[in-house]
Amino acid sequence: MGVLVVGMADLKVAKNPDILTTLGLGSCVGITLYDKTQKIGGLAHVMLPTYKGFEGQNIAKFADSAIIELVNQLARIGASRKLLTAKIAGGAQMFAFNSTNESMRIGDRNVEATLRLLKIYNIPLLARETGADYGRTVELYADDGRFVIKTIGHGNKVI
Repeated sequence: MGVLVVGMADLKVAKNPDILTTLGLGSCVGITLYDKTQKIGGLAHVMLPTYKGFEGQNIAKFADSAIIELVNQLARIGASRKLLTAKIAGGAQMFAFNSTNESMRIGDRNVEATLRLLKIYNIPLLARETGADYGRTVELYADDGRFVIKTIGHGNKVI
């Protein structure tokens, strides 16, 4: 069993018995896709909602392009696109702003973009732990699809 660390603006895929983890999700969103029949999963740590206008940059940085790449990489190692399910965490509002400026709601915008893309690709969202004002570290277990969310001061949970 290996633990694969997914960095910020990064994504990785893994098979049973590996574990994928990413640290320090604030306004970023951790997106997991999982095929329970093949015991194959993927995790992306996205920073921004959309690749549009940022063409040529790292596709793992953006919710829309990261989901597409995750689906493709999972299919290449044997996952069925039709059987993928999703779980997400993060999207916090880490700092208080006295502004109605849409660009300051980065956590919410990341979550909204993620949900929109999952719907477009017909990937059911099984669980989410998003919003609030605290960071999260997450782990996806390829053996059974457990998504463990660890926080400081807000407990740990499995979704």
